[in-house]
Amino acid sequence: MRRLNYKIVIYSMVASIILSGCSLEEGNPESLSTQLPGLENHEEQDGPLPGSGVRLDELAKLESEDLADASLPVAQKLERGHVAYQAMPATGLAQLRAPAERLNRENYAHFTDNPLQRVTEDPFSTFSIDVDTGAYSNMRRMLNAGSRPVKDAIRTEELINYFSYDYPRPKQGSTPFSIITEVGPSPWNTDTRLLHIGIQGYDVPRTQLPASNLVFLIVVSGSMQSPDKLELLKSALRLLVRELKADDRGSLVVYAGASGVVLEPTAGDKTATITAALDALTAAGSTNGGAGIKMAYALAQQAYIKDGINRVILATDGDFNVGTVDFEMLKQLVEERREQGIGLTTLGFGTGNYNDHLMEQLADAGNGNYAYIDTLSEARKALVDEMSSTLMTIAKDVKIQVEFNPATVAEYRLIGYENRALAREDFSNDRVDAGEIGAGHSVTAIYEIALTGSAGQRLDDGRYQQAHTSKTRSGELGVVKLRYKQPGGDRSTLTEQVVRKADIVQALDETSEAYRFAAAVAGLGQVLRGGKYTGDFGYTEVLALARGARGDDPFGYRGEFLQLTNLAASL
Repeated sequence: MRRLNYKIVIYSMVASIILSGCSLEEGNPESLSTQLPGLENHEEQDGPLPGSGVRLDELAKLESEDLADASLPVAQKLERGHVAYQAMPATGLAQLRAPAERLNRENYAHFTDNPLQRVTEDPFSTFSIDVDTGAYSNMRRMLNAGSRPVKDAIRTEELINYFSYDYPRPKQGSTPFSIITEVGPSPWNTDTRLLHIGIQGYDVPRTQLPASNLVFLIVVSGSMQSPDKLELLKSALRLLVRELKADDRGSLVVYAGASGVVLEPTAGDKTATITAALDALTAAGSTNGGAGIKMAYALAQQAYIKDGINRVILATDGDFNVGTVDFEMLKQLVEERREQGIGLTTLGFGTGNYNDHLMEQLADAGNGNYAYIDTLSEARKALVDEMSSTLMTIAKDVKIQVEFNPATVAEYRLIGYENRALAREDFSNDRVDAGEIGAGHSVTAIYEIALTGSAGQRLDDGRYQQAHTSKTRSGELGVVKLRYKQPGGDRSTLTEQVVRKADIVQALDETSEAYRFAAAVAGLGQVLRGGKYTGDFGYTEVLALARGARGDDPFGYRGEFLQLTNLAASL
């Protein structure tokens, strides 16, 4: 009887393994060993079953013996090729056989909103510019899927910078961009004002772009099998390939469990050759991202074009799970190659396992920009319509520092740019990296400010704090300072622009169209992040403000913003 019970235990264990296999996600044969640690590679061994202490040869011996106890139910008789089971309710069986729920492993860096600052305590606000737009299209993807975006996916500055505001363009020359400032009412607080700062880089016609050496680094791991990943990726890059010229070079590196060169540097006008290499890609295996990046940079160095555009374009869901996966090590690698004149642009794809944090930070480290591609239209916007700004850098290490005048401004807060904050001393330190601006790119920053002595002040006076009420330069709200380097330079140039109290626009409807639409976008970003500083300002107010400032909308982006706001309001 003891031996019989022993056999039942062994077969029951085997049954549990087989039944658990029914619930494994289809198409993931590796998940069995993941769920049952120690089971991998045991098909041929003679040792004990994992966790049992029973050898496979002993199990075979027991299986060949007859069951002597006739008192056992027939259903429990163990015959070769059959599995003993314990009767259970139908609901239990249904749970075992149900497909595994798809896990959401998307990765976003956590951050908190910029706090209010008292000017008398810290009059300086310093940050790196940001031309990324990935957070906007990622937000659009979530809303169109019927989901409210997760808080950390909303980087308000990227929502604002998704749109063009028709700032005056500088003449190409020694100064790479123009600067505008505008001060007017806040739409969410009648007692505060907004300081709107706009930077517009000079544009370069596509026909006048320098020769490009582009290495497409593409993930082909199993996680890229869905239509919104590899297939959309290939369609997106085809659009860019068609824009290449004869003196351009295009090459292709893939990475999965191993990395390899699919296409050596090829003349840009060999469109059929490059697109054929793209079309042949299929998805399978794990993701060795670190090895792929190293190989792509080696190929970019091999085909380096002096005074040209040398750039790796990383297209992936960011799900690196093999090889060099240490975040800081990857950033260091990208930074080293940046100093050698090879930039990095990142294009994000897909859902479920998307690594937004990695994609955004790698682009920052690589003197490039980050875009999330959720539709072919977005691919066209990023890679065709904005090709010059995506590929060609006109100024690097661009830093902004606003010094507020305590005589006129009591409090301020910067809306967005939380992960671009710099220390005050970093502004004049040319060894500190900052953001880049591409040809034709615009950058917008918005501060909410409370004037000295106004009802907009929200911070209580400290017991031991003494306000500095110097009337020095009492006609100024502050000064906007910018530092930047030429693309090949090592020393920065400083430019300044004073913001005057007399220039404050008193009525919201008298402000510019750019001011009002940017404020509407900033409002939506803040509402989606919880509305800590926006009070009763909500989706209805965002819509009203944006509709009144829609203006000329040739590509329909502003109209789409209205639709997305309506979607957000309904979720």
